[in-house]
Amino acid sequence: MLKSIIISGPPAIGKTTIAIGLAKEFGLKYLSGGDVLKDMAKEKGFQTEGDDFWDTEAGMKFLNMRKGNSEFDKLVDEKLKKIFVTEDVVITSYTLPWLVQDGIKIWLAGSQEISAKRMTTRDNISYDDAFGIVKKRYEENKMIYKKLYGFNFGDDLSVFNEIINTDGLGPGQVLELAKEKVKKHYGAQTTRKS
Repeated sequence: MLKSIIISGPPAIGKTTIAIGLAKEFGLKYLSGGDVLKDMAKEKGFQTEGDDFWDTEAGMKFLNMRKGNSEFDKLVDEKLKKIFVTEDVVITSYTLPWLVQDGIKIWLAGSQEISAKRMTTRDNISYDDAFGIVKKRYEENKMIYKKLYGFNFGDDLSVFNEIINTDGLGPGQVLELAKEKVKKHYGAQTTRKS
């Protein structure tokens, strides 16, 4: 039976697009770890409407709050871990690949420059602003997760079943690669069990 899939990678790499595509392809539920965290920000009085909350001034302010209070991240991760083991789901998460054992874990790799270009189109902002946001989010998240869990986000990729370099590829091409990787992994699981 197909188990849950986790899509991880640096900010603005295309995790959501790929996760939604995989969820449709394999008949799984889609869940964003960022959306669960965004719900917590909303509870703290932040205006979180819109897909680009994390790239706004308010999103950056909440990121700074998280640095001083790891409870936000711990609560989100506990919630995601429970969902991961009880449901068949595709989850986007920065941390989950390092916190659970099973499932299929895919890291979407790519340069910050390409991510920034992607963000300029998605969020209609300048390249310099986008690059600054991508760089800050990556470095801040890396620091938070190192302090919280001890792993090196973006450097230690040993927990991943598959790594896809997205540079030079369109979303459709990345999705096709991800589908192939999941089918390959799923086939290997079936072979081992029979």
